[in-house]
Amino acid sequence: METKIAIVTGASAGIGRATSIRLAKDFKGIVLVGRKEEELNKTAELIKEAGAEPLVITADLESPEAAELVISHTQNRFGRIDALCNIAGAVPQIHLFEMTDEQWNAGAESKLHGARRLTIKAWPLLKASKGSVVFISGNSAEAPKPAFAAVATINAAICALAKAFAEQGIIDGVQVNSLLPGPVMSNRRINFLKKWAAENNLFIEEAGTQFLANAQIERYGKPEEIAEMIAFMVSPAAKWLIGTAIRMDGGEVRSI
Repeated sequence: METKIAIVTGASAGIGRATSIRLAKDFKGIVLVGRKEEELNKTAELIKEAGAEPLVITADLESPEAAELVISHTQNRFGRIDALCNIAGAVPQIHLFEMTDEQWNAGAESKLHGARRLTIKAWPLLKASKGSVVFISGNSAEAPKPAFAAVATINAAICALAKAFAEQGIIDGVQVNSLLPGPVMSNRRINFLKKWAAENNLFIEEAGTQFLANAQIERYGKPEEIAEMIAFMVSPAAKWLIGTAIRMDGGEVRSI
């Protein structure tokens, strides 16, 4: 294991937790960022078991001050950043005609601007290490629908933002890409299915099956599968992967 440090946001559960654990195989230190300290501490214990050193930072990336907090704590503890995985952020799935300006703005602050600010603050250390950045978007960026217009719009913006960072990264030696997962079975997916089941008068098990049928895919993804892709994207083997948006969704989106 090299003396490398990775920051993972949204590390308290789901894809963020799975990514943190996976990266503990390849990185000496994992900086765990999220809003739920108790859950972050659980992730930290799993990081220790995997053989890496965790640093827990409780922060809400919607706050403009959070990025400075995360980077300063990381620099004080480890002195470097080799990978930044922007996973945090949830946008409510509310119909286009029902979502308020406040909900739109909160979704953008949570997922888009939080990642933007953190990447900018981390950039000098990433430039020094010739590091890597991954932005998590979502396959709705390529298949927007009225029922989840805000999710799709913000996910598309994340892909555009990652591409812009990637262009600067060619100059500065920082590798940047985005990843677009499809329906991954996590707590967020379970909550979505509960809501969808109630709206359609279904049991949650029926809703889960019906969603797969509607999406015409075999199964839900696993957080660990997304984590493996992220681990590859920040590995030396993927250094020529630059400015790319990778969709990983079991074939849900049919477009090229």
